[in-house]
Amino acid sequence: MSLSVNGPDSPSLWRRALAGYHRCLCVLLAAMLAVLIVPVTLQIFSRFTSLIPHYIWTEEMARFLFVWTIMIGSIVGVRESAHFDVDLWPRLSGRGNALLRLFSRFCVLLVGLVFLWMGIEFTEQAIYRISELAELPLWIIHLAWPVAGASWLLFLGEQIIDDLTILFGPRA
Repeated sequence: MSLSVNGPDSPSLWRRALAGYHRCLCVLLAAMLAVLIVPVTLQIFSRFTSLIPHYIWTEEMARFLFVWTIMIGSIVGVRESAHFDVDLWPRLSGRGNALLRLFSRFCVLLVGLVFLWMGIEFTEQAIYRISELAELPLWIIHLAWPVAGASWLLFLGEQIIDDLTILFGPRA
């Protein structure tokens, strides 16, 4: 079933939504990296000079941003299939490569399910906890795990459908 409204050759609504989500994640990732520079720079200068006082919030802010940056980066990596890849059989046909990619994607899918399932429990444990120094709610940082798992599953669904189409589609 296609969710396309513009004809058979246009991308479906689902694919357009995932592409938009990917673009938002890329912008958010760039912004978080830019913001991450501020607390880390303050920490470095406060250690080596007495001109800047040692700010306590910079350590926790850097940690929170770092965790979210890693998780969003992993989501973008799954979407772009940019994870580590070993080319064991470089001369396989398109169907053979699709079969190997399916195996790889199902392995990542299992990890995504673990991140989603255990991430929800991890976040639930942090609902009423706050960080010691900045007094920020810890569920905000813990939420990165189930968000990453759910996002991986969304992007993997699109990729698995593409590989199944190659594997079982008409022979070229």
